[in-house]
Amino acid sequence: MHSFKTFISKYVNLPEKEWLLIKRELLREEFPKGHLILREGEVCKNVYFLEKGLLRYFIHNSGEEVTKFFTIPPYCFTSIQSFSNQKPSKENIETLEKSIVYTMSKSSSDRLMELDSWNQFVLKLIEEVQFFTENILVSLQNQTAEERYAALIEKESELFINVPLKHIASYLGIKPQSLSRIRKKFIQNLKS
Repeated sequence: MHSFKTFISKYVNLPEKEWLLIKRELLREEFPKGHLILREGEVCKNVYFLEKGLLRYFIHNSGEEVTKFFTIPPYCFTSIQSFSNQKPSKENIETLEKSIVYTMSKSSSDRLMELDSWNQFVLKLIEEVQFFTENILVSLQNQTAEERYAALIEKESELFINVPLKHIASYLGIKPQSLSRIRKKFIQNLKS
């Protein structure tokens, strides 16, 4: 079974005839590590499904790259504001390892909204992304860097295998040196 079909089916009932219409609009692409799928200032014209790989969303702030979040497979991604409004993106989407992605154009996605399954899927996915985004904001406002680090290890430990520590530090809102101190303290606490 196609991995995107499996993913959609976790959210909604997906009749085979509707899946065939969705599948027809997908383009499979492979991107090497370090590829910018979307550059700041470009209009995001696609919604994507990450089948394999790892992505990082980042912005430029005062000349530094600031990591907003990561996407691990299987999951859908896009630059929501740029895609929805067809305005230049304020973010970059980069592959952190070789990635397999299915691409669908905005016009195709809009056309598929006539399908009950696609319409429901998109709405549920938007709700889920909003929930994730709110949780990130709440954790930034209410948790220490140590607490955010511990939560990241608990929920997304695979990131520590494949993501450079400078990106994790940026995501946590701290300098790499602070991350080193937090990691050392965390390991010491595990041993005691």
